[in-house]
Amino acid sequence: MSCSVGSLRSALPAFQASGSKAQRNAARAKCRLTVVAQAESDEPLMVRASRNEAVERAPCWMMRQAGRYQKAYRDLALKHPSFRERSENTELIVEISLQPWESFQPDGVIIFSDILTPLPAFGIPFEIDDNKGPLLDNPIRSMEQLKQLHAIDLQQLSFVGESLGLIRKEVAGRAAVLGFVGCPWTLATYVVEGASSSIYKNIKTMMFNEPKLLDGLLSHIADQIAEYVKFQIDSGADCIMMFDSWGGQLPPKQWDRWSRPYIERIVRQVKASHPSTPLTLYANGSGGMLERLGQAGADVIGLDWTVDMADARRRLGPDVAVQGNVDPVVLFGSQEAIEEAVRDCLTKAGERGHVLNLGHGVLVGTPEENVKFMFDLSKQIKYSSREPAAV
Repeated sequence: MSCSVGSLRSALPAFQASGSKAQRNAARAKCRLTVVAQAESDEPLMVRASRNEAVERAPCWMMRQAGRYQKAYRDLALKHPSFRERSENTELIVEISLQPWESFQPDGVIIFSDILTPLPAFGIPFEIDDNKGPLLDNPIRSMEQLKQLHAIDLQQLSFVGESLGLIRKEVAGRAAVLGFVGCPWTLATYVVEGASSSIYKNIKTMMFNEPKLLDGLLSHIADQIAEYVKFQIDSGADCIMMFDSWGGQLPPKQWDRWSRPYIERIVRQVKASHPSTPLTLYANGSGGMLERLGQAGADVIGLDWTVDMADARRRLGPDVAVQGNVDPVVLFGSQEAIEEAVRDCLTKAGERGHVLNLGHGVLVGTPEENVKFMFDLSKQIKYSSREPAAV
């Protein structure tokens, strides 16, 4: 007898009319398990791979897959030159987010936004200068300033929720919808420095001279970002990227003290209410801290291109899924070079728990046809042996 969601209830009278009680119970159990397996298989490929489930191939998406390398984006940016407008207007967010979907059909569609977007919603305004990047007029460097912060007002971020819902409706289960956030340490570097930095002198000085102030700031950021993550999931995100972009600027011992606990704080709060939503943690330049990242509670660890995939797999163990990690510059090369890099990455990653991606974002000037080639190639390379679903 075949099993499906619709057939399970209609089949029960037949079970009750024939066979022993033990046989009927076994048949019911097998049918229910089959229905569960069918329901799970309906979820996007990236979601299943991120949960370390058996899948037919590695899903593929790219960080910064929506951006300036695409002519469609550049044309839109000419009409809307303000990045804040492009990233805080629902119509523009959806259009930009879907540009790579319409061009390449990736397995994940990430919302076009910025890690700093939620800051004003809990009391930290900022501006973006086209040349200097993010600027904060009043960087937080005192306890009095910290006390002025408040709980996140999600109504101020309605454009994020609306955009995720519209993107989810458009892709209609054919790809995972990704939300994302910055990790507390990375966000705090902007909040304390007041701008982008290369040496992080102010926040690192705060680590040593005012640890209570920094702990209070990181704790507050963590709690607000946890709420923001849950809001994104409730609005339509299937998976969440957590970017600790500047975590690699900390020595491993200091990362354990000033980044990891606050990431774990977010993970605990999110998993308490959304236990099945995969969380991916990415920290650029973190090759020396992979084991530490793997213990922070995320479901998937994003790898940059400087880490050998086989070495990362050994260091993280079989229970941690990975994402990455083709060198973005390879996409400037020939199709033969791209295929060699992709196949090497897939072979070393193995046939379970791997989301194919670049080791960093798509670079400006990357040929669109090469991005398309990598996406098309990823769909052609199937795993040689599927593990059967447990029944």
